[in-house]
Amino acid sequence: MPAEYEQHSATIMIWCERAGSWTHGAKPARPVFAEIIKTISQGEKVYLAVSERGRASAEKLLAEQIENGSVELWEVETDDCWARDMAPTFVKCGGEIYGIDWQFNAWGGEVDGLYPHWDKDDKFASYACDKLGVKCCSARPFVLEGGSVHSNGKGTVITTEECLLSAGRNPDLTKYEIEQKLKEYLGAERVVWLPYGVCGDETNGHVDNICAFTDENTVVLGWTDKDGEQKKRCEQNLRVLERAGLKVIKLPFPEKPVTFTQYDLDGFTYEEGEIERNLDEPLAASYVNFYICNSAVLLPVFGDKNDQTAIEILQKAFPHKKVVAVYARELILGGGNIHCLTQQIPKGEK
Repeated sequence: MPAEYEQHSATIMIWCERAGSWTHGAKPARPVFAEIIKTISQGEKVYLAVSERGRASAEKLLAEQIENGSVELWEVETDDCWARDMAPTFVKCGGEIYGIDWQFNAWGGEVDGLYPHWDKDDKFASYACDKLGVKCCSARPFVLEGGSVHSNGKGTVITTEECLLSAGRNPDLTKYEIEQKLKEYLGAERVVWLPYGVCGDETNGHVDNICAFTDENTVVLGWTDKDGEQKKRCEQNLRVLERAGLKVIKLPFPEKPVTFTQYDLDGFTYEEGEIERNLDEPLAASYVNFYICNSAVLLPVFGDKNDQTAIEILQKAFPHKKVVAVYARELILGGGNIHCLTQQIPKGEK
């Protein structure tokens, strides 16, 4: 599995629409999606999946990019839009690109999944492989989401025990057996298991919200000095990373929690069995959920006092790329952020 900071041939995204995820008919979130897509498309093609219903809004906001060919629309129905988790995870084998089709169960299935029906999302990876003309490698029935793994492209993969050992993923497999699956499908030589993700992360602690590679031997780690559960988690994760011989850059969390307002709540429409939001419920906002594309590093910011610190830390970590800050409150209201919404396709050699 190549590192995200290696060259891409394209990025996959899915237009936002789900009424239980995106408040007020996704109208506040769509301009943010468009901003992200426009930035990515400056350096690589964007394949944007849209439903028949959502197509008109995407065409309106991305007219120039669609016309010049830097954005290509795929008309396909999905249940939600988290491309990181439902699109294929792309790997290289002999210079050729393959797409790994993991089984997807909405982050926990019958145990603690976030919505009751996910069959359209579960079919998206094989659909994407067909559209791209790449070989699809089925990992089924192994359940995994792309946001739960990061690779340095040199044989090391990081993940979290909190997510991959959760009861709703692969309860019949041991930690050792799960590790062997990662090595088999991602070409990893070692797996670094962090104990925890971010407190309150409804994905059961995806690694892409707490830790990410900036180069072969360096990671950024979400960090807080405030006493409490998150500090304990950060300290344990730090010890694991240091024992693994990785250099760690501490990236602070936003100082002020991002929470739901009554206006936000009034804009949701839930289906039966879908997780519902609550007033003042804190969200797992993290600067670590950035995306490295060819043209930039897209960093979510929240109008917080730590925004500028995060920008400066990442700019130093990526001196040859421009860090582009995106005000991402509307994204985190949907349950994830920029990295969760994107899936890179690496460049092949053939």
